[in-house]
Amino acid sequence: MSLLGKARSELLQEWRKTRPEAVFIGIGGNLASPRLGPPRAVVTAAVTALPAAGVHILRRSRWYWSAPVPPSDQPDFVNGVMEVECPLGPAALLKALHAVEAAFGRERSARDAARILDLDLLDYRGQVSDGNDGPILPHPRMHLRAFVLRPLAELAPDWRHPVFLRSAADLLAALPPGQRAEPVIEQHSNP
Repeated sequence: MSLLGKARSELLQEWRKTRPEAVFIGIGGNLASPRLGPPRAVVTAAVTALPAAGVHILRRSRWYWSAPVPPSDQPDFVNGVMEVECPLGPAALLKALHAVEAAFGRERSARDAARILDLDLLDYRGQVSDGNDGPILPHPRMHLRAFVLRPLAELAPDWRHPVFLRSAADLLAALPPGQRAEPVIEQHSNP
C-alpha cells in the first residue's frame, strides 16, 4: 500500500471510531400525492412511516428546496437527510426503502424523473461497495449533489465521504456553481 493509501486508510479508520454505526438516507420528492398533498407533506409523512419498516430516525436535517439535477422543467424538490439506526444490512435496507417509496405511490420510470418520494441510501457505516453483491456504497452521485451535501453538512459536519475522505462541506464547496439547495422557511401561525 502506498504512503498516500495508508494515510487515507488511517483517516477513514479514525472517522469510523467517531461514528461507527452511522447510516444516512436522503429523502426527497417533487410531485404531490393525491392522498397526502404537496411534496413537503409527502416527505414528512414518509419520515413517520419509516419506523414501521425497521428504520429508526435518530436525526433529520431541515427541509431544503432544490432545483432538479440535471436541470429540467420539473417542479422543485423538497429534500433532506436523515441519520438512522437500522438492524438491516445494506441490501435489505435499500429494499425496505423501495417498499416505502412504492407504498407512497412512487413509480420507477426513467432515471432522474419527477417522483412522489425518493429515498436514497447515501452511506451505510462507511462501507464501500461496487454494487456486485448489494447496493453501490456510498451513493455514487451524492458527492455531486448540493441537495444531498447541504443537509448532510448541517446534520453531520464531521462526516467524511468513505471514498474521497472529504467532509460534506468540502464537497459542497467544490461543486460548480448553479445547484440550488435553500432551506425551507418555516411558516408559523400566530396562536
